Amino acid sequence: MPDSFMLTVYVYQNCSTCKDALKWLDRNGITYDTRPIRESPPTPAELKKALTAYGNDLRKIFNTSGVDYRSLGLKDRLPTMSEIEAIDILSKNGNLVKRPFAISGASVLVGFKEPIWEIFFVSKNT
Repeated sequence: MPDSFMLTVYVYQNCSTCKDALKWLDRNGITYDTRPIRESPPTPAELKKALTAYGNDLRKIFNTSGVDYRSLGLKDRLPTMSEIEAIDILSKNGNLVKRPFAISGASVLVGFKEPIWEIFFVSKNT
């Protein structure tokens, strides 16, 4: 991660995975700014970066285990949804975005898996 970019982590306060990610960042001395994902979802530009980073696989950036995902019937809609439509709905409903959503410049991580974050953050700074 380039030093010139601030890390922004979109989180939901009651999300245990988000809490684990922030604790991991703290333990590793990585500075970050948090934003509440429900009240201030990632921007369309940030979501587009995430989509690109995850091989344009829409499912990778959606919170597929969330209540909103199920109630909106997105399991059935997602396979035929356009990228524009998906980014629009994600940018308006932070509950639908997989979290934590971490972005710094062009680099994006969605979800928290310690081994992946270790490679992404720690090995890039050694």
